[in-house]
Amino acid sequence: MTTRTDSSTTLTHFDSQGQAHMVDVGGKPETRRVAVATGRISMKPETFGMVQSGTAKKGDVLGIARIAAIQASKRTSELIPLCHPIPLTRVTVDFVPDEASHSITCTVTAETVGRTGVEMEALTALNVGLLTIYDMCKAVDRGMRMDGIHLMEKLGGKSGHWTANT
Repeated sequence: MTTRTDSSTTLTHFDSQGQAHMVDVGGKPETRRVAVATGRISMKPETFGMVQSGTAKKGDVLGIARIAAIQASKRTSELIPLCHPIPLTRVTVDFVPDEASHSITCTVTAETVGRTGVEMEALTALNVGLLTIYDMCKAVDRGMRMDGIHLMEKLGGKSGHWTANT
């Protein structure tokens, strides 16, 4: 596998006249494609304790956020106008609490065998997972902050293996 850290200077969602279009992937070979995205939500210590203990009024915050993230990954093409609908083969959503910073890191891995990548599915799932945590806890903590949202890694396709420079 090749690790690529450079970026292309061509925006693929625009034609030669500058008009937006859906990229033609019909001629591309089907390959296994994987994308990993991560981000974090920070909150008050009391909110963090509530999420960890499972005593939030609305229920199991992280369990519901996991389901919301997976559901969002499957609907990405309905939300992002030029995304192709993709048959996902696997989506995992992991939450890692950090008591010292009163934050929860979410990592999403999306996979498919197809002609286009799953970066947008991983990033959409990640954002919806974090937003679900916010929604479920906002009654007690409107100051929660989401940050560090980014693509960590992508595998497959012509560009091969890419990892973020972090």
